[in-house]
Amino acid sequence: MKTADLSDQNPEAQVCEPIFQSFGGNRFFHGPIRTIKCFEDFSLVKRLLSEKSNGEILVVDAGGSRRCAMLGDILAEMGVRNGWAGGIFNGMIRDSEEISTMPFGVKALGTHPRRSNKDGQGEENIPVSFAGVTFTPGHFVYADGDGILVSSDILKMP
Repeated sequence: MKTADLSDQNPEAQVCEPIFQSFGGNRFFHGPIRTIKCFEDFSLVKRLLSEKSNGEILVVDAGGSRRCAMLGDILAEMGVRNGWAGGIFNGMIRDSEEISTMPFGVKALGTHPRRSNKDGQGEENIPVSFAGVTFTPGHFVYADGDGILVSSDILKMP
């Protein structure tokens, strides 16, 4: 399955602006959306990835910060163990070499070695908007090397 083919078959799907890099071992990933809005604080990322998931995608609006990372190898491994399909980060990640070997999809703005704060700040399960689209909890996301699609329904497969 490719986002290019999905986009052709589903022209109503939202398409993210091409601002993300791919990092995880799974280059194509998809699933229902869960959201977090936080700025330079990974507390909610850790809490959600520690919960069991049935193939959800964690979408994190970190305000586009390039000053610290919102995901590292330990949290990514936690997500894998708990059944998350991947994450999309409007921010940075770290430990990219280790994350690239994991069966986990990751899109982010880039990498940064410094971790973020752990102050418990942020909101979850609210619509978040960045890269020209709105990510709504319970809607669906499809991502690969060509880009990211967002839809309120499961997309028709070509």
